[in-house]
Amino acid sequence: MKFSKEELYRIMRFGIIGVLATGIHYGTYLILLLWLSPSISYTGGYAVGFCVNYVLTTYFTFRTKSSVRNATGFTISHVINYLLELGVLNIFLYFGMGKQLAGIVTLIAVTPVNYLILRLVYLWKR
Repeated sequence: MKFSKEELYRIMRFGIIGVLATGIHYGTYLILLLWLSPSISYTGGYAVGFCVNYVLTTYFTFRTKSSVRNATGFTISHVINYLLELGVLNIFLYFGMGKQLAGIVTLIAVTPVNYLILRLVYLWKR
């Protein structure tokens, strides 16, 4: 599969924003783990990361303006992504992976799916 220069730069920007949003998500998850269950902590981290991620993905990654259409698509894609991540997290926990490691491995494992969904949201009939 060959990518255009523009697509490669978009993927790089997605990676930068992904690392930042993931850091915020994971940091929040670790802090909340001090008081809450892994699933609730993960949800809290996801919510905080989601807000940061939407703004940066819209303006930096895909270089568009915020709109009802992309906000709706972003939200739907992240609901799908969240459910996928929560399922993967609980599978890792079920098989005995530590809570801290399971959180980060889940984030890494699901990232390619998230990019493909968001690419569709932002670039479909643009």
